[in-house]
Amino acid sequence: MRAAFSALWDREKEGFSNIEFSGRSDYAIFRTALKQAGHLGNNFDSDLARFRRAYFRRLPGSLVVNNGVVLPGVVTLLDQLKADRGATLAVGTGNFRAGARMKLQHYGLDHYFIAGGYGDRTEDATRMAGKHDTIFVIGDTAHDITSAKANGAVAIGVTTGTTAEKTLADAGADLILENLVGAYSKLARPD
Repeated sequence: MRAAFSALWDREKEGFSNIEFSGRSDYAIFRTALKQAGHLGNNFDSDLARFRRAYFRRLPGSLVVNNGVVLPGVVTLLDQLKADRGATLAVGTGNFRAGARMKLQHYGLDHYFIAGGYGDRTEDATRMAGKHDTIFVIGDTAHDITSAKANGAVAIGVTTGTTAEKTLADAGADLILENLVGAYSKLARPD
């Protein structure tokens, strides 16, 4: 995102300095960067379209260079949930739909999810579509937890990101895990 923004607007400075990414929609992050750089005007939709094209061109290379990894327990949990006839797997993220797809494909996780909600057109990533018996939201930011609670979901906080356990608890997490190793049994019976 930084490289795409710099290529289109502020070549001399970092367009996303002092902007929090965690738990926010890509739409909101971009809008904030545009405003902060003094470029937010009447052409937001066309600016967003230009930015998305530039970002999506750069994202695959960035994923390779950054050497990210799938965190411990994630694949096992997804395998267990996929095998559970009572579970439906959906991704809820503030990422643009195409960006989320690229990331999931890069890490080999895209085949797990049959549906999703994305951050393409909203400042607020708190709305979830559809009604289900019980929705579990697993996230590593306070925004993830407050989004879950706002939608009546069970909020599972994971301390694998930059958010402290106390912050997740203060946001209302129903359960806090260090990672997702062994999480399936804990999700079946949250305390």
